[in-house]
Amino acid sequence: MSLGSLFQIFRPKDRIFFFHFEASAANVLRMSEDLLAIMATEPGAQRTAILERLEITERANDDLTHTIFTELARNFITPLDREDIHYLASSLDDVADFILAAAKNLELFGIGKPDDTANELARLVNEGCKIIQLAVQGLRQMHMDNQHAELVVRINAVENEADEVHDRGLQRLFAQEKDPITLIKQRDLYGTLKLATDKCEDVANVLESIMLKYA
Repeated sequence: MSLGSLFQIFRPKDRIFFFHFEASAANVLRMSEDLLAIMATEPGAQRTAILERLEITERANDDLTHTIFTELARNFITPLDREDIHYLASSLDDVADFILAAAKNLELFGIGKPDDTANELARLVNEGCKIIQLAVQGLRQMHMDNQHAELVVRINAVENEADEVHDRGLQRLFAQEKDPITLIKQRDLYGTLKLATDKCEDVANVLESIMLKYA
């Protein structure tokens, strides 16, 4: 084996991992946009079509996550710590999972048009995913400059705002809703949307850890 071939074996596969992370972040952002769209619908053909699109994107992201894990097992040297690669891929996939779960809740619970709290939480999920995509694109620099640090802070701020929206919505729901079944449905929808923003914060925490290591 030539020295060049040996070098290729042990050469960090920067482009492979960063490309896959960027693709996963793009999938998550696309799903958050479809989440906004489905929240504006009522039961019917349009909602069904959006839900099917979300399921297709979520399955594609599952495949992408599996590809990252396969590349991680295949490559001896990686551009980031192995556990960080695993955590980042997993946390991005978790965001996709909870976005899909929230959308599915509309059909599973027979919810008509979602209320203002659900729509505001969906907006915050989308906002978090926008920032995640920007932050993941900055991973190639692998350092914590002011811009990347600010993106992490912004994701945390989105999650904090989602906490407040969720709590205010629950307070209003328990004060105004008299039907216990409807109350349970709305409460669980709020909770799933809130968990999606929590998962966005998990992505931010992994990104911050990675960037600090390369500061």
